[in-house]
Amino acid sequence: MSIRSLITAKSELTHSTKAAVPVVLSTRIRLARNLKAIFPGRAEVAQREAILSQCQEVVGGLPEMKGGASISLGESDEIDQQALVERHLVSPELLASPEGAGVVISKNQACSIMINEEDHLRIQMVKTGFHFKKVWKAIDTVDTEIEKQVDYAFSPDWGYLTACPTNLGTGMRASVMMHLPGLVIAEQMEKVVKAVNQLGLAVRGLFGEGSDASGSIFQISNQQTLGESEEDIIKRLTGVLNTVIEQEQNARQKLLEDDRMSFLDKIGRAYGILTHSYYTHSGEAMNFLSLMRLAVDLGILPEDYRAVVDRLFIECQPAHIQLMTEGAEDPKARDAARAVMLRDHFGDATLNFDAVA
Repeated sequence: MSIRSLITAKSELTHSTKAAVPVVLSTRIRLARNLKAIFPGRAEVAQREAILSQCQEVVGGLPEMKGGASISLGESDEIDQQALVERHLVSPELLASPEGAGVVISKNQACSIMINEEDHLRIQMVKTGFHFKKVWKAIDTVDTEIEKQVDYAFSPDWGYLTACPTNLGTGMRASVMMHLPGLVIAEQMEKVVKAVNQLGLAVRGLFGEGSDASGSIFQISNQQTLGESEEDIIKRLTGVLNTVIEQEQNARQKLLEDDRMSFLDKIGRAYGILTHSYYTHSGEAMNFLSLMRLAVDLGILPEDYRAVVDRLFIECQPAHIQLMTEGAEDPKARDAARAVMLRDHFGDATLNFDAVA
């Protein structure tokens, strides 16, 4: 399966509607694992390529990866690589050293396994909605199957050995992608971020560390991997995330009570631009789509639009626009193509502000 085929195929994050819920977009768990060999950051290209070949064979043979895609980054072009980042299938860090690096992706794109990023293996499992138990069960199964075929670098004292000490122990990063427009509009996010950080959790933007919170989307994850079991990490994280969900819902209600007309006006104006604009850059699109998802949560737009918005969060990104539209190679052409896409999706929508309680 080619990268161009991947972006048009149905996937967990773009076409799954059963688990879609307000506030939480998706749940992700990532495991860092290394083989008993020199770690990627210190390996020569030939050593990296040998590990890549070995891991592609092992991972590609897993039942979960049947019918999926195995991609060597050194053989793909820049636009294809960026589309993988936009689809949350690889990290930007993997693209920094494409020689001897790759990724194996399941058919539904729920599981992706990066090879030779910071560690030999970065195993990732995602699911739409808030589902830590299901995601942990699925990724634990994949991890166990891989460990039957390769020798992991493991210490009885320190757990799984990783390139960065912050990943020692379980090697697990559990995170949830959260849509928090109420807290953003109410200018409460800085306070929430500080509180979450004090509890030992990290808050990042849409594409991870160093990215901005485009579309009021934030990724909240654990920072500690050593000294806690996987189950304890998930339990602690779940408690904090439930509190953030409650704060977001309270922020929305307070905005409706204190400044109802201004709050709803933001949604109306976003709808107007989405349906009438002829140039829309990616940052604008994310913010307008954020308000459309909020409109679904409030009952202003039908529930069917939730899945549409979640898919467009990914498909309106620059590399996706360029790959899906012939001739959209410069920014102005992409902005025009993006505007057409958004008009097509929302042109027949009707806002029902009377539905807001």
